[in-house]
Amino acid sequence: MEAFVSWLNGILWSNPVIYIILGIGLLFSILTRFLQVRLLKDMVKLMFTGRSSDAGVSSFQALSIALSGRVGTGNIAGTATAIAMGGPGAVFWMWTIAFIGAGSAFVESTLAQIYKVKQDGLYRGGPAYYIEKGLGIKWFAIVFAIAALLAMSILMPGIQSNSIALGLENAFGVSKSVTGLVVIVLLGLIIFGGVKRIATVAQYTVPFMAVGYILVALVIIGMNISEVPAVFSLIFKSAFGADSMFGGILGSAIAWGVKRGIYSNEAGQGTGPHAAAAAEVSHPAKQGLVQAFSVYIDTLFVCSATAFMILFTGMFNTVGADGAFIVENLKGVEAGPGYTQAAVDAVLPGFGAEFVAVALFFFAFTTIMAYYYMAETNIAYLLRGRDGKVPMLILKVVILGAVFYGAVKEASLAWALGDAGLGLMVWLNLIAIVLLAKPALIALKDYEEQKKQGLDPVFNSKKLGIKNAEYWEEEYSFNHEKDKDKVS
Repeated sequence: MEAFVSWLNGILWSNPVIYIILGIGLLFSILTRFLQVRLLKDMVKLMFTGRSSDAGVSSFQALSIALSGRVGTGNIAGTATAIAMGGPGAVFWMWTIAFIGAGSAFVESTLAQIYKVKQDGLYRGGPAYYIEKGLGIKWFAIVFAIAALLAMSILMPGIQSNSIALGLENAFGVSKSVTGLVVIVLLGLIIFGGVKRIATVAQYTVPFMAVGYILVALVIIGMNISEVPAVFSLIFKSAFGADSMFGGILGSAIAWGVKRGIYSNEAGQGTGPHAAAAAEVSHPAKQGLVQAFSVYIDTLFVCSATAFMILFTGMFNTVGADGAFIVENLKGVEAGPGYTQAAVDAVLPGFGAEFVAVALFFFAFTTIMAYYYMAETNIAYLLRGRDGKVPMLILKVVILGAVFYGAVKEASLAWALGDAGLGLMVWLNLIAIVLLAKPALIALKDYEEQKKQGLDPVFNSKKLGIKNAEYWEEEYSFNHEKDKDKVS
């Protein structure tokens, strides 16, 4: 099993694939004239505007659901692994893919809004929907929906629950099976409450966990403030092969930085659009911009917090291309949460294991919630027009089973399966958004033109010549006209 999964990952995550992902992100950045810089003020402002409705959630709730998926064990374990395999320079390439990836995140999330539908009283959307409606290739959409369903319900949850179980066992001596049971009970209470309950939990939990984690990182940086120039110099020199110690692993720095960056921030992989489609907004570009900013929050803030804790304290190992250690400051410690734990302990003795365990619990648990929401969305796509009660119940049971199984199995297989699931989704979604970029670019241009006129942008798909945007053609246009009549 492990041999097959490793072979599959070797294809899905080969170096050419990594460079293609970088290239597509750069292409979208150029086509949008680097909106990640130009429209940064709009991104922040739009996070806190909008409202929820019976069918949809607010922009902030949609952002929180997306961040639930983005901010997970990859921010702790993944960042540590990037440093272990690619050296400090990998951190720079994680930043790079976040900056470039914001362009991809905008395109895919705007497309999700353009082609969303109102189904069973709720907004639904994502890659399967925009592939069918935008490209008109239904079989392609079905393939994505099946791949996403498998990844989100079976392959990916195990990574998150495995990290929770390891962290709690290490810090508090709690057995993995007990942790697995507790996690599935809590998860069950939330997912059986539907999308609204997921959104409510996410909007309170995600800001709390991210701010708390970053504050601890700031304490560690503050207590090592004299090391700031040296750490930044090490990151930048290592990123370009200029550091004498890490110069020989430049390729690994780029590959691991990009791979772990994409795994963490999810830009372009097709996960963020599911939550983006659920938002109640007047223009698709609004939520596209909000989702673009979520990439920054994930990588520039949370992943950087992990990297700085590790690098400022020197609590890491790095392996060279020959398998020998270039740096071995933590003898016998496996790449992952142990690096962050040691970093915190170096400054706050006796606090590291507990801190990492609690952080992993919140990060990973909210990610599993988001995985369920994405899986549910793809089930809804596959079952349109049919009774979905039994399949939805089966989905809940399957994901709870996958979470428990992940909590008690080996970490190496969990990560390998997760990488395979993610790789399949990335491939399919990137092909789709490259072919479908035009409507998203039209929406961005329309948004900016209306802003220049001093208007609150409102989307009119017919006027812009965008076909098959059924929600905007029918229901939104009808409701908007009705609201105008009430005002007049």
